Amino acid sequence: MPLTLRALTDLTTLPFDEVIDVRSPSEYAEDHIPGAINLPVLSDDERARVGTIYVREDRFLARKIGAALIARNAAAHLQGPLADRDGGWRPLVYCWRGGQRSGSLAAIFGQIGWRVDTVAGGYRAFRRLVVEALYDRPFAPPVVLIDGGTGTAKTRLLAHLAAAGGQVIDLEGMARHRGSVFGPTGAGQPTQKTFESGLAMAMTRLDPARPVYLEAESSKIGNIVVPPSLWQAMLAAPRIGLSAPLAARAAHLAADYADLTADQDRLAGVLDRLVRYHGHAQVDAWKALAAEGAFAALAEDLVRVHYDPRYARQSRHGATRLAGFDLPDLSDDTLTAVAREIVAGERGRGG
Repeated sequence: MPLTLRALTDLTTLPFDEVIDVRSPSEYAEDHIPGAINLPVLSDDERARVGTIYVREDRFLARKIGAALIARNAAAHLQGPLADRDGGWRPLVYCWRGGQRSGSLAAIFGQIGWRVDTVAGGYRAFRRLVVEALYDRPFAPPVVLIDGGTGTAKTRLLAHLAAAGGQVIDLEGMARHRGSVFGPTGAGQPTQKTFESGLAMAMTRLDPARPVYLEAESSKIGNIVVPPSLWQAMLAAPRIGLSAPLAARAAHLAADYADLTADQDRLAGVLDRLVRYHGHAQVDAWKALAAEGAFAALAEDLVRVHYDPRYARQSRHGATRLAGFDLPDLSDDTLTAVAREIVAGERGRGG
C-alpha cells in the first residue's frame, strides 16, 4: 500500500534503508527528495518516446513498450547499483505521481523479496509539503541574523555557532554562492526547487523554541530567491553585528576566495563586472594587483572602495541590534569564543 507523507518530518523517521527516485535524470536533476538516489526506469529519451506514442498513437502500445524498457532498465539496476543489497534491504520508491513507474519497479522488488513501499502522490506530494513549509506557513523559530561588512567571517562564525550548540542555517552554503559578485562556488548553483527542498528539510531539524542563526542576506543569493516565509522572518529579525580590522578581513577574503584567485582569467572576468561602478582605470588597477599575486592588497582595496560603501548604503538602520562584536582578529579561537558567548546568551534574549 502506498505510503502517505503527512509531514516532511516523516522522511526522517520512516524505517527505510534507501530512498529511490525512479524518474528520468532530468527530472531528478531539477529536484528530488534530499538523499534519494536516482535509478531511472526510463531515460529522458525513452520517457519522451513512450509519452509521444501514448498521446499520438496507441495507449496500449505505449504501455507495452514502456513495460519492456522498464524491465530492461530494472535489470541493469539489479545487476549494477543494487547488486550488493541483501535480503533485509528495505527501499522506498517514488516517481512523479506515485503511479506506473514507481509501481513497476516496486513490483519487481517485491517479487525478489524486498520489503518495498512507494510514496502516494510521488514527488508531487513531497513538493506540496515543501511549498506549504516555505510559502504558506510562517517560519516558526525566532531568527537572529549575523551581520557585518564583507570579510568579517560571518559564514565561518555560523560553523562555530553550530559547533557551540546553536541552531544554524547556512543559506550561502545551500545556494553554493558567497552572496557577492565574486560569489559562485563549486560546480554552480542548484535549481530553485533543489535549494527549497534542502532548506525545508533543514527546517524539520530545528527546535521552534530556540533561535536559528543566519547570515544577513539580500532576498537573492546569486540566482536563488529566499522563499517568502523565511524572508519575512529575516526582515523582522534582530541582528548581531561583527566588525574587524581591515587587514584581517582582507586576509580572510584572500584565503576564502583561493579558488577564484587561482584562476586569473575567471578573476579578471569577475572584476570586469565592476567597471560599471568604478570605471576602467580602477578595475585595471585591481587587475594589476591580481597579476602580481597581491591578493590581500586586492581584497583590502575592494573592501575599502567597493564593499564597505555599499554595505553602509544597504544596512537596515531600523533593525534591532542584539549585540555587537569588535573582533581583534578573525582566528578560529576568536570566532569560537564569540560563538560560545552568543549561544550562552540565548536564554537572556528569550531564546
